Amino acid sequence: MPASAPTIVATSMGFSSRRRGPYDAQPGPVFDLMAELAQAGDAPRICYLNQAVGDQPTSFTVFYGAFAGTRFRPSHLALFPMPNVEDVRAHLLAQDIIWVGGGSVANLCAVWRAHGLDEILHECWQAGVVLGGVSAGSICWHLGGATDSFGPTLRGFTDGLGWLPYGNGVHYDGEEQRRPLMHKLVGDGTLPVSHCTDDGVGLVYRGTRLVEAVADREGVAAYEVSRAEDGSVRETRIEPRLLG
Repeated sequence: MPASAPTIVATSMGFSSRRRGPYDAQPGPVFDLMAELAQAGDAPRICYLNQAVGDQPTSFTVFYGAFAGTRFRPSHLALFPMPNVEDVRAHLLAQDIIWVGGGSVANLCAVWRAHGLDEILHECWQAGVVLGGVSAGSICWHLGGATDSFGPTLRGFTDGLGWLPYGNGVHYDGEEQRRPLMHKLVGDGTLPVSHCTDDGVGLVYRGTRLVEAVADREGVAAYEVSRAEDGSVRETRIEPRLLG
């Protein structure tokens, strides 16, 4: 059964390592949250979109390995070199959860638009499929954010899907360029009010309204970054709810 309202979970979290090898991960608690928001029942259907790294095969290996033996029913949509399912729209509309991995948000949005996937995903969102993702898979739903899509020196990105009318800053405490660049982008008007997440934090939107922040660890937070009338930048901490 779909979520009761269009829902996006935009995060700087996702899988955690079992520390048994580079490809041995397990789903973090954000996936149980998304299944709950989707009212998905005992066997949530989750589809992985990996275009931010060009449908890198090892990412699919990690994804399927993480969900092996769980209650989730995983699938994936690849677009390189061509779609791996005959009817992309039908496949995505049949999901409870669509999860988007990290990588290049600029490339991700460009590839989606080339395939008309932006329109299909918008239909899924409105139909109650819970959309979510990490890093690039978080920024993409917003107007833009800070990205390394163009190289190791971060740059502003303003060509997101824009369904959420905010900027988005990911890995806010994990990479030293992130916070100052988000402050600059909001301060000079490149981005509007922006919502940012430390590593381990996610943002839950119902429609276009931020309803809560959640975390998979203690000591981290979300933030609202806004521009005051005098041109200064204000950062307001948002305490997250700790997930089980």
